[in-house]
Order: sequence, then C-alpha cells, then structure tokens
Amino acid sequence: MSLGVVCPGQGAQSPAMFALLDGHLVEAPALRACARVLGRDLDGITTADDAFLQRNAVAQPLLCAYQLTVWSLLREALPAPRAFAGYSIGEFAAYGCAGAFDPEATVAIAAFRAQAMDAACSEPCGMAAVRGLSRRRLEPLAAAHGIEIAIVNAPDRIVVGGRSAGLQVLLAELTPLGASVTPLAVHIASHTSLMASAAAALRRRLQQTAMAAPAVPVLAGIDGLPVYQPVRAVETLSQQACQTIDWAACLQGLSEAGCRVILELGPGADLARMVRDNLPGIDARSVAEFHTLAGALQWVRRHLD
Repeated sequence: MSLGVVCPGQGAQSPAMFALLDGHLVEAPALRACARVLGRDLDGITTADDAFLQRNAVAQPLLCAYQLTVWSLLREALPAPRAFAGYSIGEFAAYGCAGAFDPEATVAIAAFRAQAMDAACSEPCGMAAVRGLSRRRLEPLAAAHGIEIAIVNAPDRIVVGGRSAGLQVLLAELTPLGASVTPLAVHIASHTSLMASAAAALRRRLQQTAMAAPAVPVLAGIDGLPVYQPVRAVETLSQQACQTIDWAACLQGLSEAGCRVILELGPGADLARMVRDNLPGIDARSVAEFHTLAGALQWVRRHLD
C-alpha cells in the first residue's frame, strides 16, 4: 500500500486548527516564518480571530505554514509518499512538503501570490460552487455572463468565478435548471483569466526563487500530471493562478500513481471526502478528523500495513 498526501486550499482555516499543534509550536519554523511575513508574533497568529484568518493575504501564507508544520511532525514516522497534490494555494504547500522550497521560501511565495491576486482584481469579483450540472452544460451558460470555470472537482461539481455582477445573474439562472449553487467567501476570481497579471508576476517571482527538484513528484493542479523538475513547476504554478484547476484529474493522478492511502494535511477534510466520493477502494482521512497527530499517524500506519 502506497501513501499519497494532499494539501487543501482556503476555506477551513480557523483558530481551532491550532489545537492539533498544541505542544509543537516551538518546533514550527514555517509558522515562525509566517509570523515574520505577517508582522505578528506567533501567539498573535495562533490566537487571531476568524476575520483575520479569512483575509486572503493572511490565509495563503498561513495555510502553507500550517501544512508544512503538520507534515514536518509526521514525515519521519511514515514512508515516503508516492505523490503530493495540492488544491489551489495548497499546491505551493505540496512543493514545500516535497522539499522543492524551504519553509521560508514557501511562505514568502505564498504571501506574494496572495498580494498579486488581490491586486489583479480591480473590481468586485467572486466565486461559487455549482453542483448538478456537467461542465459541458455549465460552461456556455457561464461564458454568456463573462464567468469562467475555475475548478473542476468532479464531472458535476464545479467552481465558477468572475465579476460579481455576472456571477449573480448566472447563479439566478442555474437554480431553475436544478443546480445547487453556493456562493463562496472569496472576493477574487481565482483560476480565471482575470488573474492573468497575477500569473505573470508570479512566474517572474518563481524564476527568481531558489527551487530544487521535488523529492517526490507533485501533481500539477492544471492537469494532474506529475512534476519532477523546477522548470515545469514554475510554469504550472504560475499558470494555475489564471487557468482552471482540474482537481478531478489530480485525484485520478493519485490513483494512477498507486496511492491507496491518502492523508490530507488540513485544516478541514474536504479533499479527503472528495477522495472517498470519487475513488472507491482508496482510504482517505484528514488530520482534522483526529484529536491528535498521533491518532492520524496511527490510522495511516494501520492502513498502510
């Protein structure tokens, strides 16, 4: 049995997530690096309220730091994963966990990405989850209002993004068609062409950032294919800011890589649920589903045996 590791994106971060790291914060260089980037001490971050943690400029570096910390506390007790994959900003954390970036660089590039994406949205934008319609049916309806497919989670589970005015009209049209729509607490249009300037800035920054070949392949968010070399990592990491994330392809890539046990590094457990929903026969849990990291570790070991 082989292990796969997945790193989630924004949405589940909250003050409660730090409880899992109780007693380990002194061992957390990535979180200390994040504190420096955010201009707060570590206590100021771990005791911050929801409003602070939900800011894009805070959430992106913080999630990377959190996932790097969780992985640093687990990796020595586990066999090397067959592959890493990350959802949106989680893809940057995945490269950090795979050894391509050191903790300081991972947090710094995540903070830069957040700033570039915020700057790319000069007018109100948003995103929404749509369930119950295929991409083939949804895409032309969205395009009619200037809205784009941002993330494909499954054939009928899709995230759209674009300018708020067009998004509101689209969502009103989709409900009578039988779709379930959920506006997301996001105020930028991630993974759409509106992020083109952010993607260009991110490519330049990545080209200037020290990066090693990942010790374990990382699946590219835009196509689910394994990435082994920095030059391709630079391209796929920059492109994912303004192109559709094909998470369904990443799930398939994990399966094709031979991963039969999937561990999500948290916070939240959405990626683990997607694995269970879409990949029958593969065991998947998130560290967030356990009271302690020791419990998560015990589960992984039992299922790898």
